[in-house]
Amino acid sequence: MPRPWRDAWHDALYGPGGFFMHSRPSDHFRTSVTSSDVFAQAIARLAREAGLDAVVDLGAGGGELLGRLHGIDATLRLTGVELAPRPDLPAGIEWADELPASIEGLLIAHEWLDNIPCDVVEVDDGGVARHVEVDPDTGRETLGGPVESAWLDRWWPLGEPGSRAEIGEPRDDAWADAVGRVHGVALAVDYGHMADARPPFGSLASFAGGQEVDVVPDGSRDVTAHVAVDAAAARVGATLERQRDALARLGIDGTRPPLDLATADPSAYMTALARASESAELRAKGGWGDFWWLMTDNRPRTGMED
Repeated sequence: MPRPWRDAWHDALYGPGGFFMHSRPSDHFRTSVTSSDVFAQAIARLAREAGLDAVVDLGAGGGELLGRLHGIDATLRLTGVELAPRPDLPAGIEWADELPASIEGLLIAHEWLDNIPCDVVEVDDGGVARHVEVDPDTGRETLGGPVESAWLDRWWPLGEPGSRAEIGEPRDDAWADAVGRVHGVALAVDYGHMADARPPFGSLASFAGGQEVDVVPDGSRDVTAHVAVDAAAARVGATLERQRDALARLGIDGTRPPLDLATADPSAYMTALARASESAELRAKGGWGDFWWLMTDNRPRTGMED
């Protein structure tokens, strides 16, 4: 039975048999968080440079980032927010199934926004934007009723028959709610697009078992879509920056160690070479380096600022 994409998507990820309720993301795909300690080192530095001693990881998955942060700086107060049960983590790391009402520290949401379900729309042969409905068992799509959306008109206007979009308003709402709780810094990290480069046919995708698979909202696979990052940033007054540039500011530059270190200290050379390789992957064009960082600084102003 066809259902609106947003409803089918939600149940496919977060319903009783949903993908994230029975699967750990790291079993299906690599991310900046799970690849190495380097990303966590950057996040720890970001928190400390902002004068913050707590990190809340929204959409914490298997707790990989929190575990790495704990190993890097055990004095950080760490909390994971995730619907799935608590994984095996050090006892000092807290775990919750919803965001606290107030967050004193750094809130990070890494590849969280892309998994917030959206309505999917398509322009029919008559030029009318219509809701796309989907059969959760097969992925077969049909067009439903017409769409009226101020968000769509403002952020992703559609023209030609067959053109599609994901209405990102639920993501903007969810992130605005999260950022409004923060007395510190809020950071969303995700793949996305801007108004001048929207994908003409939308960006729905699914992943399972380490590869991209057909998009079917049956609970057996991830369902994701790129984020309209300019809309999300505008909603909360965030600055936008590519991951490669943000990491460079935090000392992650991918520079290879000098060759003479290989002779002087082979072990140190191999360690430095591995770190350089991991850093380069995090900053690579066409890969994770293209991710967007949406940062909102909610720290209280001090001094003689106007």
